[in-house]
Amino acid sequence: MTWKKDAGELKLTASEWSALSCLWEDSPRTVMQLVADLGERVGWAKSTTITTLRRMEEKGLVRVEQTGRGKSYTPAVEREQAATAETHSFLDRVYQGSVGLMMSAMAKRQELSADEVAELRAILEQIGEGK
Repeated sequence: MTWKKDAGELKLTASEWSALSCLWEDSPRTVMQLVADLGERVGWAKSTTITTLRRMEEKGLVRVEQTGRGKSYTPAVEREQAATAETHSFLDRVYQGSVGLMMSAMAKRQELSADEVAELRAILEQIGEGK
């Protein structure tokens, strides 16, 4: 089984993931709230946070609203959309788009717990019932 690539695939940098994770947890957030949170989480300086947010606004990843003298930010992409795009990118880069190759590699290295195997079985059964 291979993933189908969507046109205009979303690609986020590690910095964008960090900022969006904060916004997905709680938004809207002010610049100063994001500065504090990202400083604590990843050690960013205020200037790094502001630069990252400006670039994300230019790319359409966040929405910005002027609130008095400050700005507030909300995510313009959904977490699921970003996660799906990242999964596609990872599978393409590492496993030539094959979920089967990835699962085989994990199974051979015994990297799946019994609970994870049961969860995968349940997912596959649901997919099978839907067809």
